[in-house]
Order: sequence, then structure tokens, then C-alpha cells
Amino acid sequence: MRKKVGLVTCYFKHNYGSMLQAYATQKFLDNNNIPNETINIDNNIDFLKGKRKYYLSQLTNIRFINTKFGMIKLKFDKMLNKKLAKNISVRDKKYIEFKEENFRLTLPYTSYKELTEFCKNEYSSIIVGSDQLWLPVNVVADYYTLNWVPDNINKISYATSFGVSSIPCKYNKKYNYFLNRIDYLSIRESSGLKLAKNIANVDAKMVCDPTILLNKKEWENFSNGDRIVKGKYIFCYFLGNNIQHRKFAEKLRNKTDCKIVSLNHADEYVKYSDTFADIILYDIGPKEWINLIRYADYICTDSFHGTVFSLIFNKIFFSFRRYNSKSVGETNSRLDSLLNIVGISSERILSGNEKIDDVINYGINYKQVNKNIENFRNESKEWLINAIVKGE
Repeated sequence: MRKKVGLVTCYFKHNYGSMLQAYATQKFLDNNNIPNETINIDNNIDFLKGKRKYYLSQLTNIRFINTKFGMIKLKFDKMLNKKLAKNISVRDKKYIEFKEENFRLTLPYTSYKELTEFCKNEYSSIIVGSDQLWLPVNVVADYYTLNWVPDNINKISYATSFGVSSIPCKYNKKYNYFLNRIDYLSIRESSGLKLAKNIANVDAKMVCDPTILLNKKEWENFSNGDRIVKGKYIFCYFLGNNIQHRKFAEKLRNKTDCKIVSLNHADEYVKYSDTFADIILYDIGPKEWINLIRYADYICTDSFHGTVFSLIFNKIFFSFRRYNSKSVGETNSRLDSLLNIVGISSERILSGNEKIDDVINYGINYKQVNKNIENFRNESKEWLINAIVKGE
């Protein structure tokens, strides 16, 4: 009987992209009749201790604290603003429902020692991926490194992202060690390939994000069939706090006479968001999020996965850089890599200050883009299947 594959993903994070990439990995394996389950770390003490250790080490790092300021502030904003807290709790409930309905989780294992013992005879391979799982905080927490996986089990990284373009030198030894333990190494963006080579002298394969492993038809079948919003609309999904991005959407509304539909305060509270949109929705889980992209006439987003699904559904979209290039938490490279691979210039990523007339007619040759996506998808599928089979 074929052994199972264990999945190490960020299935629990209340973020549309995180949950959907975890789901897509599971679904792809299901489609290929590969037994699999997602490892449950809801109550893993070692993981929580590791993250706490990292955050304590950053208490005097002003640049790092600045990158987390919006998320920290959101917690206080919810305490002071009951309406905001209620709205976000509605969204959180949808995330919880999605997790319970769509993931096959193992029993919870409270320590890495328990996980190691459990894995010994249970799995042929462990796959870690995708998302920004190799940020320094996660490497210190030591779960997504797969260091707890026994040597005899095949270790695969699928489309795992470093999340940043550079790593502080003090963590190089940790990165070098775990990267060299992984048997089959693939990464999501070109900057990650360079990091792996420079830090650990290992060569990695660049593959597509797990959400791209599923095609447009599969995502249509997965999303709720009936459109949530009637009529023509611009779907806005902003994680950052840049007001110019929202003002661009307003200019687009004036030009197109479409309504603005927005999912507000996903990562931080941005007061302006409550004034620029015509329809503000909170009762939206990952399935409904795909529905909103599927039926939108235009999309404005600073989200990587917002751009991914805009491409999958062949939408007219406007992507914005969430971070400036000097930010300690900048994650721009993954978006640049994605657009370059599908054949769209990274100059297509906007600042928000552009004139609508200059960019609204910027055409996308989706016939060629779809061909590039399909080639990238097939190449990535072949790589992942091969990595699993060789570990059996």
C-alpha cells in the first residue's frame, strides 16, 4: 500500500492566499491519487516558543517593528472600535469554516519530538510549501525547515518562498543547514534561487505557486457558482496602507462607471478604506474571494495572490507594490518573477499615481500569457510528481 505524503503548509493563517495555496497543494495530490494529509500544528508548543523567541529578539529592531506596526495597531483598533471588531470576527469565522471544511488534518502534535516519532513509519515524503515560509521568524521557529523530519524520509520543498530578497548574515548558518537537508528543492521566485545558492551553495528549481497548479476551470468549480455582486464592479483587495492605490481605484471608477467592491482592513486598519468603496464586504471566505475575482470587471490589488488569480481568470488588473524596495519586509521579488514568467513586464506594477488614460488600455495578450502559464504549470507538475515518486 502506498505511503502517505505529509503536507507542511500555512493552512491556519487568516489570509486568502495562504489558505488557498495550502488547499491547492492538497487538491493537486488528490487529483493525482497521491494519499496525503496536512500536519496539524494548531497546538504545537515548540513552534510557538520558536516564534516568540524570534519576536523577543526583535524588540529593539525599529525597522522590523515598523513593518509590523499596522498589524499591531489593528489589534488595538479592534479593542477601541466595536464595529470593526465585529466585522473582522465575521471574516475570521469564514476562515475557520474554510479550514474545517477543506483540510484533512492529522491529530495535533504538541512538540517536534512527537512529530518526529509520528513521521518515522507514516510518510514516504514530507512536502513544505508554499507561501513565505522561510522568513527568519519561521527559520528560528524551526518547523518549516523540516529539521524535525527523520533523515530517511524524503524531504521536498515545493515553491517555498523566502519572503524577502536578503537574509541577515547572523541566520546564514541556520539556512545553510536546513537547505542542505532537503532532497528536492524548489522555490517560487528568482531571488530565492539566488539566496539558496549564495547561502547554502544549493541549486533549486523555480516552480509555480501551488494555486497555479489548478487551472481556471477547477477554480471556477471550486468557487461559489452564482456571482456575489451584481452588475459591473472593480474589486479592490489591498493589504497595505497606501492611500494612492485606493485613489487610483476611485479614478478608475470615474472612468468606467463601475462600483468599487472592497475587502477592508485585512492586515491593518486603514480609515480611508471605509470611504472610498461603494460596497464593503466582510462575510467573505476563500471561496467567496475567488468568486469576487471571477466576476470582477477590473481588479486593483497589492496582493501576490490577488495578481495570481487575476491572471488565472484573464482579468484586466492593476497590481501595486505593497512595499518600497528599501523596506526590511519587502516581498516584491515574487511578483516580479511571476509577471516575467507569464510574459508581462514588471513595469506593469503601478505606484498609484499614474493617469488612468495612460494605463487603462494597457492590453494583455492572454492567449500568450495562458500558453506561458500552462507550460510553467506542466513543468512544475512534472517536477513535483517526480520528486514524490523518487522518494517512495
